[in-house]
Parts: sequence; structure tokens; C-alpha cells
Amino acid sequence: MKHNRIISVISIVGLAALILMLVFTSPTEIGPFGVLLFFTTVYIVAFGVTTLLMQAFMRLAFKKDTFKNKDYLYAAVLAFGPIMFLMARSFGAINFWTTGLIFLFIFLAEFLVAKRV
Repeated sequence: MKHNRIISVISIVGLAALILMLVFTSPTEIGPFGVLLFFTTVYIVAFGVTTLLMQAFMRLAFKKDTFKNKDYLYAAVLAFGPIMFLMARSFGAINFWTTGLIFLFIFLAEFLVAKRV
């Protein structure tokens, strides 16, 4: 339960930083470090939301109250999906093939987590 609180607090702080960044800056004045910070905060928020949704799904579907380390790895891989969609969107390359490749990458990464850990 301690991990859940830490992830929630970090996600809320990341969301606040993301909102401040979107309100007070523009892409032209933020620079490369700001772009890195933007994608990092988006990933932190996505990881918090993914962890929360996975915990709710585990409680409802499998009646599991505990969240193991392997489940955190699944959430971490799954949270990288929105980052890939944002990067593809920034290149203007959202189409059927890009979406399929992103889903394939997430599936293969989840499969690797399942087999390795």
C-alpha cells in the first residue's frame, strides 16, 4: 500500500507540473529540455493512471487485493503507449500502420515482462 501512495503523490505532482507547463509556455520557447520534461511528466501521469486502472481491474476481475512487482512492470510498459502515440502525432504519422505497430510493440514488451520476471 505504501507504493500506491507514492505513485499517487508523484502522479498528482506530475499532473500539476504538466498543467503549469501547458499554461505558461509554448513549444517554441520551451527548448529541448522542456520537451524532455514534458514527455517525462506525461509518462509519470500515464503510469499513475494505468496503475490505478489496473488495480481496479484486478480487484473486480480477479478479486486480488495485492499488487505485485510484476503488475507494476505491466503498468510501466502499458503507460508507455500514450508516449508513443504523442510522438507519432508530433510527426504527423498517425495511421493504421503506426497504430498497429504501437500495439504490437506494447504486446511484445508485455510478453517479455511475462516471460522474464
